[in-house]
Amino acid sequence: MTILKKTVLAAVAALASASALADITIGASLSLTGPGSGLGIPMSNGLKMWPATIAGEKVKLVILDDATDPTKGVQNARRLVSEDKVDVIVGSGVTPVAIAMSEVATESKTVQLALSPIGLPPGKDPWSFRMPQSNGVMANAMVGHMVKHGIKTVGFLGYTDAYGEQWLQAVTPLLEKAGIKLLVTERFARADTSVTAQALKLTAANPDAMIVVASGSGAAMPQLGLVERGFKGKVYQTHAAASKDLMRVGGKAVEGTLVTSGPVVVAEQLPDSHPSKALGVKFNAAYEAIHGPGTRNQFGAHGYDTYLMLERVIPLALKKGKPGTAEFRAALKDALESTPALAVTHGVLDFTPTDHWGFRPDTGVVMKVVNGEWKLEP
Repeated sequence: MTILKKTVLAAVAALASASALADITIGASLSLTGPGSGLGIPMSNGLKMWPATIAGEKVKLVILDDATDPTKGVQNARRLVSEDKVDVIVGSGVTPVAIAMSEVATESKTVQLALSPIGLPPGKDPWSFRMPQSNGVMANAMVGHMVKHGIKTVGFLGYTDAYGEQWLQAVTPLLEKAGIKLLVTERFARADTSVTAQALKLTAANPDAMIVVASGSGAAMPQLGLVERGFKGKVYQTHAAASKDLMRVGGKAVEGTLVTSGPVVVAEQLPDSHPSKALGVKFNAAYEAIHGPGTRNQFGAHGYDTYLMLERVIPLALKKGKPGTAEFRAALKDALESTPALAVTHGVLDFTPTDHWGFRPDTGVVMKVVNGEWKLEP
């Protein structure tokens, strides 16, 4: 082989290597099957709406199914960091799965943009940032609505897993502060198909309102159980139920249900001064153009907000390192912690070195199911 030919081949190889290094690789583990699929599928839809490039660099998006299983989520996360060499881990949309994945993020020093409100012990979330609102933020909106409407007693019916437990921990002190008595606490598993025993205990206590902590289409089942046992008071659902799946499965039984949510779901009903209105209206139109009228939801918007945040921080990180390197991953973490507040479809995100939650306490809204549609509550 001639010297010239060797030189040309070496140059081509170097350019190919540089090009590959410049690609930004984002790896997502989402619940595309299993009980959490009602969250994971729209989240995947939101991720797929991303442009092909960020800051002029090609984005490679790898999406894996964790089947709503924490063990599978960990396996996915390890594959993403070891085989796919991702710069960022996204997911999961199910709290127990995302909590398990956070350990891989910490070990590998890779930013995790969790799509569920994961609660981690102090000091255990150095590489984990949450894209959804915290349960405390949403509980604040929920309890505020209860106070306005004279609720004095409540019952609690929630998942036995981390999402249910963290919601119970978040809402209990707010209820106590507001003078609202929690009469009965009952739990059920995500895979359960009935809550008959729990519903009997809750309805026997006859509270003014019930708090149901469940997600996706699975949020309708516990409410149906309460209605079938004769409960006629108000029912509050969490932001994990903020999709039309609630109405599709629950039908007339969920009419009047009050659901906490990020503002994007009712973006058109927000005042013009709201920082998320224009972004939310734009996202909803784009999402429903692809998936059909009325398909907007809390979860797809988290996927899109992830892009908006990465669009902000990736240019900053590129000044300190190249994609595919530890320097770039560390720079992404630093950029997330130092970037100014950013309006997204779900509110205003403002991460700091000591706050990886980001959303302000007044971010949540309360929606009411009226004739099968969402109506923003005043």
